[in-house]
Amino acid sequence: MAEYGDADREPARADGPDAVAGRIADAADSLTGLWTAAASRASVRLSPHQLRAMRVLEDLPGTNLTALAERLDAGLPSVSRLCDRLEAAGLVVRDAAPHNRREVELRLTAHGRHVLAEVARLRNRALAEVLRAMDPDTLDALDRSLRAFAEAQRNLPPPK
Repeated sequence: MAEYGDADREPARADGPDAVAGRIADAADSLTGLWTAAASRASVRLSPHQLRAMRVLEDLPGTNLTALAERLDAGLPSVSRLCDRLEAAGLVVRDAAPHNRREVELRLTAHGRHVLAEVARLRNRALAEVLRAMDPDTLDALDRSLRAFAEAQRNLPPPK
């Protein structure tokens, strides 16, 4: 029986990229739960979808609804409603694009940037609490492994 409770996954004791991929997926799920719980303690409660949209807008200020929907892999009507809620909360503003008055650009407000920073602080604090509970040698090994993972990912050819 697989340790993860999923018959399609390799058992935890198995070696190789497929087995490690399953453990990374489980760790990512655990991180998502940890971060969601931390984010729920922020001054403004946001859904994971709202947080993700705000992160995209932080990285790509001036993004239009179509591009945001593509980045979120979501339908345009859903993303439009999501932005309506963010705008009503004072986290996002919609402005006419300078090059095309019919196109709408989305930007975070100062309040939106403040809320994202607050969520980041809460998430980092929650994660640091878990990491402090780890043995220092194990923590060092995790750090080295994460750096190696990031390096390997940077060296991969772009997806086709």
